[in-house]
Amino acid sequence: MLWLKALHLIFMVTWFAGLFYLPRLFVYHAMSDDSISNERFKVMERKLYYGIMTPGMICTFIFGVWMLGDYAWMLYSRSGWLHLKLGLLGLLVVYHVFCGKWLLDFKHDRNRHSHVYFRWINEIPVLFLVAIVLLAVVKPF
Repeated sequence: MLWLKALHLIFMVTWFAGLFYLPRLFVYHAMSDDSISNERFKVMERKLYYGIMTPGMICTFIFGVWMLGDYAWMLYSRSGWLHLKLGLLGLLVVYHVFCGKWLLDFKHDRNRHSHVYFRWINEIPVLFLVAIVLLAVVKPF
């Protein structure tokens, strides 16, 4: 079970690293005004989203569901913290999908947001990380 938990945490960190970095790339991409930078950011964003973030998310869910099936659901299915954590994870997936939408907007040169917008968007994963880790460790309900 400790191996599952370790792998779950490793891929969660991988996923969150991408969730933190991709919007930061969007900040710099929104500020770029030359074609060389624009194309470089497109490559970086695509590789991060499809090569790191999405596989990290999928593996996080694989090992998380595995742990739920093996023991966590039996122990905590009546606990409010687990339901809240799963709800936050659902919202985090929505955020991930929005990152993919913004990625496609940049890819097709139709971004309509400023760098300031993406600076604010960049803070959202921090809130999710704090809430999810506190729920998983403290189990307040």
